[in-house]
Amino acid sequence: MNHSRVTEFVLLGLSSSKELQPLLFLVFSLLYLAILLGNFLIILTVTSDSRLHTPMYFLLANLSFIDMCVASFATPKMIADLLVERKTISFEACLTQIFCVHLFAGGEMVILVSMAFDRYVAICKPLHYMTIMSRRVCIILVLLPWSVGLVHTTSQLAFTVNLPFCGPNQVDSFFCDLPLVTKLACVDTYVISLLIVADSGFLTLSSFLLLVVSYTMILITVRSRSSASMAKARSTLTAHITVVILFFGPCIFIYVWPFSGYSVDKVLAVFYTIFTPILNPVIYTLRNKEMKAAMSKLKSRYLKPGQVSAVIRNALFLETK
Repeated sequence: MNHSRVTEFVLLGLSSSKELQPLLFLVFSLLYLAILLGNFLIILTVTSDSRLHTPMYFLLANLSFIDMCVASFATPKMIADLLVERKTISFEACLTQIFCVHLFAGGEMVILVSMAFDRYVAICKPLHYMTIMSRRVCIILVLLPWSVGLVHTTSQLAFTVNLPFCGPNQVDSFFCDLPLVTKLACVDTYVISLLIVADSGFLTLSSFLLLVVSYTMILITVRSRSSASMAKARSTLTAHITVVILFFGPCIFIYVWPFSGYSVDKVLAVFYTIFTPILNPVIYTLRNKEMKAAMSKLKSRYLKPGQVSAVIRNALFLETK
């Protein structure tokens, strides 16, 4: 059969309430700004302080970069769409969003595994840490997430790019999510939907199992020691486990119990794209004394005492002049 090809999709957005949209615009604009500033501050702090030039902080800076990417592939358009009545996205832009969400989300799963491996070596094999975590290994641990994410998103997109779309074209979300877009195809997509879930489920569960094994071995090692150095290890480990639970918990939850409800889908989408990227810098900085000390040093370097008041005085002088 000949079908008229869909050239754009209509995003239903977060809420249809016109009274609520200005408030959502303000809230999510501030959250997105906080995501960019918080993660950029981590990257700047790690790169500018030589004491943080270690594998752990190198991986943390890369996690912050991926978090910025996760927050930026859909959030700016979602914020802009809160100001317009008809929220449309072209077919090509929709495929681009699908490509980005699986690239960045898949990359974040693997970077968390890389960080767990780093903590395993640091705590369980401290005498061999610098030998194992060489510069070459660190580079591999950073390139691996992008490689896995690229393979994952390419395989996911291959299921969708050749599907015929002839209407309807309404996506019940604020960005193009692969399962929701696939349902709009003009053919039976039951088998394709199963393949999509299996692909994403395999990456998610395999990454989560690797994390469980790594942190179990680390916890056993930490429990058997009681020195002061282990107290620092416990603090770092708590931050890592918190991030893992926040990131993987909802993902595994939706695979084990496949909700198709409108509210649950959107809550999870907001959680992945906004709340997780903003929680990571908070967790890693508030619980890390070295990061807080480095940020204080960075603040004193670029914002010296009296500098702000001097800038204000000069501005007032130029204005009166």
